[in-house]
Amino acid sequence: MSVSALLALLGSSTVATPALPFDLPSKTTIARFHAEGAQVYECKTTPGGSALVWAFREPIATLMEDGKTVGRHFAGPHWALDDGSLVQARVVQTLAGATPADIPLLKLDVSQNGGHGRLGSAAEVYRVNTRSGALAGACDTSGALRSMSYSADYVFAR
Repeated sequence: MSVSALLALLGSSTVATPALPFDLPSKTTIARFHAEGAQVYECKTTPGGSALVWAFREPIATLMEDGKTVGRHFAGPHWALDDGSLVQARVVQTLAGATPADIPLLKLDVSQNGGHGRLGSAAEVYRVNTRSGALAGACDTSGALRSMSYSADYVFAR
């Protein structure tokens, strides 16, 4: 095949676009919030006891919608809104963040719903668009804490 024929063929083909993470397009979105906060890490001994490393402990974040604070995200993991709704979830899938400095994208299944607000019918939580927050490497003192700022979007779906 000639170069010009190959270029014509390539020019007529469609370019694949990256898929949205997880199975989000097939879900009904209940709410989407932007989060700004910190990932808190604790210095712990590795299972073999040979080194100290930073281990994830908990998130602390403000949930925002249209620039206004509407709730918070904290250990459990939990998400609580000012309308009284609360969900707790467990991680079922992770994908790497865009860079090594970004915390992973997450798919979580809701394990507990509380209250009667917007999150009352949520069955899944997705953490997407993560920026920063990752911490790696050795630490010096067992029990020491360190926080890394991060941002992400949390999508609640059913």
